Amino acid sequence: MRNFERVWYTCYGSNLMEDRFLCYITGGKPKGAKRNYIRCRDKALPKAKDSFLIPHQLYFAKSAKTWSGGAAAFVKPKQNKEVKTFGKIYSISQNQFIDLVKQEIDTEKELEINLEKTIEQGYLDLKSNAWYNRILFLGYHKEMPVFSFTNAEFLKNEINTPHPDYLEKIIAGLRETYQLTPVEIMTYLEDKEGILERPITKDLKKLINDTLSE
Repeated sequence: MRNFERVWYTCYGSNLMEDRFLCYITGGKPKGAKRNYIRCRDKALPKAKDSFLIPHQLYFAKSAKTWSGGAAAFVKPKQNKEVKTFGKIYSISQNQFIDLVKQEIDTEKELEINLEKTIEQGYLDLKSNAWYNRILFLGYHKEMPVFSFTNAEFLKNEINTPHPDYLEKIIAGLRETYQLTPVEIMTYLEDKEGILERPITKDLKKLINDTLSE
């Protein structure tokens, strides 16, 4: 059995931007957000980071108080090898990963996550009605397991538009992680459910350009 003392946490939303992700580790409130993150018990910074393509489709759903009622990012629970969602991985301890999940499902209770079972079946559903209640196993990278989380269901009846403050983090994270051009970021985002054929599409180009010019 491989060593699980450290794992890769995979993000695909606002945590693509490293400064925003570190609020989960060290605590604090990201610019534009309305939530203060309590931090992990272990505040050690990630030992490594890398880009990582996720074979699950990105979409936006629900209404997040953290982002003024705008949608949050999810990936569809079913794998699709034809899809490539731009992700980012951070090397963190197993305990830090568990604390990340606890912050996402908003619980202070002790949480046991059987990573071996997650790897064996490809996912693990938590006993929670929280938004991010499914842990995904996405393979191995440099001999360490790669995990992310999403909702156990595709929230097709709760598709919603993300707030510009939230999209700014994703846009900045895509540039930070993949060095994408404004046109490439536009192409990537404009067809995602929650953005496609919604009013925000007419402002998306300007939002991208403004974010990357800061």
